[in-house]
Amino acid sequence: MNSHSHALKFYSLLATVAFITSCSQNEPQTLVTIADARSHKAVVTDTGKPGDSVGNILTFDQPLLDTNGTKIGNNSGACIRTNVAHSFQCQWTLTLEDGSIQVAGREFDEGISQLAIIGGTGQYAGITGNMESVNNGDGTFTQTLHFWNR
Repeated sequence: MNSHSHALKFYSLLATVAFITSCSQNEPQTLVTIADARSHKAVVTDTGKPGDSVGNILTFDQPLLDTNGTKIGNNSGACIRTNVAHSFQCQWTLTLEDGSIQVAGREFDEGISQLAIIGGTGQYAGITGNMESVNNGDGTFTQTLHFWNR
């Protein structure tokens, strides 16, 4: 084997390692949390017609739990009713020991909501991704975050 062949093999190996490294950095991280609205219920401020109506404001500051039920932080934010008996436009912060994650988007009354992760602080500075929020029907919401941290 000549030196040109060795160089080609070396650069081929180097390119493969670089590709594998870049692929592994592109894999999202996942964090599953439970927002517990059972003991700290959201407050609805009725801004228009009595009852459920467009423009009503929902505010909340609730314990944030891990999947074992251990408190890991707070889930705090606000939503504006945009579609009666259907959905809110929301923004909230998941505050954890090592930083916070901000999310925003449409939260449906039922089913799975997809929200954007719009920023973070501390360990989560530079975070991007999305969050799935599911109303569990028991006063809790499962929030599954899929994210990349730069």
